[in-house]
Amino acid sequence: MAQFRMNGSKMLAVDLGGETIRALNGSMVAYEGQMSFKRQGISGGEGLRGALKRRIAGEGMTLMEISGQGTVYLASEATEVTLVPLTGDTLFVESESLLALDGNLQTGVHFVGLRGMGTGQGLATTKVEGHGTVAILSEGTAIVLEVTPQSPLCVDPHAYVCHHGQLQQDVVTDVNWRTVIGQGSGESVQFRYQGHGLVYVQPSERGGILEI
Repeated sequence: MAQFRMNGSKMLAVDLGGETIRALNGSMVAYEGQMSFKRQGISGGEGLRGALKRRIAGEGMTLMEISGQGTVYLASEATEVTLVPLTGDTLFVESESLLALDGNLQTGVHFVGLRGMGTGQGLATTKVEGHGTVAILSEGTAIVLEVTPQSPLCVDPHAYVCHHGQLQQDVVTDVNWRTVIGQGSGESVQFRYQGHGLVYVQPSERGGILEI
């Protein structure tokens, strides 16, 4: 299996010994050894049906396949990188927050309805499942928050990065939260997580507060 390791907080180094990984198209900044790069088309793990679902859902993610012998260095606009290990579970992640993943991990589209309105990514998010490592991006160091049955969590959709575990996600509105920060009339949308798992958030918002 490819070895994912951090090279500072904003660059990912992946050691390959013949394996294949998938990474955000255009994220390669340097490599050592013999590498080949192939942009994924509709045959890149999802097929035509998956590509059409992603297009309809508005979930935009373009990946490239990287394989070979050596080390490849990946980064995206000097944003922070965090490694998330998966051991047979499923990670739900905003497409713009996905930097790289082990080639054996499966990806797909997860329809979430109104939740997608919070980040402008459409009505879906990216689902990654299997055994391996996922590298995610965040504006500032990602903060990992634990959710337990006794402690549900509410998150600003513009700060949400990803989550995994046995979690139920709901969209809720909170007039008081919007009133406190003085953003005028209208209700604000939050994501509420219940169950047991981890939610990753970034200390920066992608845009303004969503009104419905």
